[in-house]
Amino acid sequence: MAEIDRNDDLLSVPKTAKTSRRDRKQARDRGKQKEQPKGDLIGRIMEAVARGMGTPAFLIILTLFVVTWIAWNSLAPDAWRFDSADLGFIALTLALSLQASYAAPMLLLAQNRQDDRDRVQIEQDRQRAERNTADLEYLTREVVALRMLMNELASKDFIRAEIRALLEDIEELGDEDVDAEAPADRRGAPKHG
Repeated sequence: MAEIDRNDDLLSVPKTAKTSRRDRKQARDRGKQKEQPKGDLIGRIMEAVARGMGTPAFLIILTLFVVTWIAWNSLAPDAWRFDSADLGFIALTLALSLQASYAAPMLLLAQNRQDDRDRVQIEQDRQRAERNTADLEYLTREVVALRMLMNELASKDFIRAEIRALLEDIEELGDEDVDAEAPADRRGAPKHG
């Protein structure tokens, strides 16, 4: 059962040529860390809110809210109004000030968290670059070693020349053996006739 649970975490990571064993292990470990510290949860919530505040949709919604507020408190009957235009829309000013006082720290928190992520990413990029450099240096040394070995190997022409020379030597030895055997055959060989 534990094996099945462990493999379920791996299903969240696609197995491609680019996915390394280390990446799959990190994904599995992230799956096991379901309990996040409260500070991290709050930070992620604040970051999501700050990210939402930086969108055009937020600006449009805020503009519509302010226009609706002013229109309601200017055009509605006096009994329905809750913020006086005569006093400069004090409640609207207070609401916008409160929103701004929370927005600034949220934006700073989001920026700090992004700086931390960037710092980690830069460190990972630096380590990856060091590994790539080491791999490149290793491969360069291997290519040089192979080139040196290739220079020491015999070429086709050299091998052919050596084989020809050996064949000539064998033929010469064969001719000498034939010449040496020929007189013995004439002297000691009985003639059939």
